[in-house]
Amino acid sequence: MKAILPVLMLLAPLAARAQVTFSREISRVFQAKCQICHREGDVAPFALDSFDAAKQWGDDIQRVIEKRIMPPWKPIEGHGSFKDNFGLTDDERRMILDWFKNGAPEGDRADLPEPTAKTGEWQLGDPDVVLQMPELYNVPRRKDVYRCFVVPTGFDTDTWLNAVQIVPGNRQVVHHVILFVDTKGEAAKLDAKDEEPGYDCYGGPGIPLNIDGMLGGWVPGMRASRTPEGVGLRLPKGASIVIQMHYFPAGKQHADQTKIGLYFAKESDKISRRMVFVPLVNDRFKIPAGNEDYEVNATIPILPGLQGQIHMIVPHMHLLGKRIQVTRTNSFTRANDSLILIDDWDFNWQGFYNTTEAVKLNIFDQLKVSCRFDNSEKNPRNPSNPLKVVGWGEGTEDEMCLAFLGVTFDNEDIINSIRFSKKK
Repeated sequence: MKAILPVLMLLAPLAARAQVTFSREISRVFQAKCQICHREGDVAPFALDSFDAAKQWGDDIQRVIEKRIMPPWKPIEGHGSFKDNFGLTDDERRMILDWFKNGAPEGDRADLPEPTAKTGEWQLGDPDVVLQMPELYNVPRRKDVYRCFVVPTGFDTDTWLNAVQIVPGNRQVVHHVILFVDTKGEAAKLDAKDEEPGYDCYGGPGIPLNIDGMLGGWVPGMRASRTPEGVGLRLPKGASIVIQMHYFPAGKQHADQTKIGLYFAKESDKISRRMVFVPLVNDRFKIPAGNEDYEVNATIPILPGLQGQIHMIVPHMHLLGKRIQVTRTNSFTRANDSLILIDDWDFNWQGFYNTTEAVKLNIFDQLKVSCRFDNSEKNPRNPSNPLKVVGWGEGTEDEMCLAFLGVTFDNEDIINSIRFSKKK
C-alpha cells in the first residue's frame, strides 16, 4: 500500500488537469460560439460571459444544446464551407453537456481567456459612417407594410465598402430590410409625393436598377461580416441609399427608425473586384394546401461572359419553408457540387453566408436552388387556418424560393448591361 501512495499522489494533479472546467475549456467555447449573440447589447436575452451566467442559465443551456436548437448555425457540414461558423462540433457539444453532468466545476480563474472587445450593437466595431431613416415611422396596424426611406450619402467620390450592417429600430416588427442604391434621384421624387415619411414600395423600390443596385440587407438572425480581401461593394458618388423596410406588425402599434453602419474599405484593402447580388429565384409556383413536402426549383446557366466567382450565399424562404439547397453542376466537366444545404429552415435564424474560398463559376455551369415547403397542419409555423394554396408573394403569409448570390464577374463590364425591371 505504501508503494501505491506515491503513484496516486503523482496521478492526482494529472486527474485534476484532465477535468473540464469553465475557466479553461467551457469559457473558450462559449466565447467562440455563443458570445456572438449572447453578449451585452446584442439580440440574445442574456449574456453568457461569466461562470455565474453559465450556472444561472444551466438548465436552459443544456436543453437547447441537447435538442440542437442552439447555436443556430444552419448550413449542413459537407455542403459548402463558410467563414465564421459558430456551430458546435459533436465534441464541443458532448464536452459542455458532460461538464454540466459533472457538477459544472469553475476551475482556476487564472485560466480564463481575455474577454472579447465590447462592440455593443455594432458587431464589427464602430462604423465609419452611420445613416438612419430621417425620422421615426409609426407602422400602420396591417399584416404587411412595405415602406421605402431615402437617405442621401453626400459622398462626392465613389466609395468602396467592405461591410454594411443594418440595425433595425424595432426587431419585433421588422420582417426584413433591403438596401438599394439610387443614383438618379428617382426615389426622392417618390418620397416627395407622399405626405408620410418615405413612400409605399410593395414589390420593389419603384426605381430603375442595375444589377449592382442592391447594397445589402438584413434578415432575422444574420450576423454582419466583411467582404473577402480585394472584393468590395461600390457606392457611387452622390448616391442615395433607399432603405426598403418590410414590417409585419400583425395588428399592433409600433414605431421604428432603422439605421445603417457603413464600413469603408481602406487603402490597404486594394479593392479590385466589385461584388453584386444575383437572385436565383422561382416566383411562379403554387404550394397545394395540405402538401407537407412540396418542391420548387429554379436554375441559372452560366453563359459565355458570365464567368466569375461566388463569395456569399443568402438563402430565403418564409414560414412554410423546411429545406433549401443551392447546387452547381456542369454536364461537360461533370461537376456536381452542393454549395449550401439547410434542412431545418427557421425563418428566425437566417444568414448571409460567406464562402471560405470563392466558388468558381465556369462557362456552362448551372446553378440551381431547390426549396421544399410544408403547407400542412403538421407545420406549427403554418399561418393559415384553414389551409390554403400558397404562392410567391411579398407578404409574410406568402412564400419565396430565393437565394441571393454575392458574385464578382471576371468581366465587370457585364454588370452595367444587366438591369432589373422596375417594380413597385
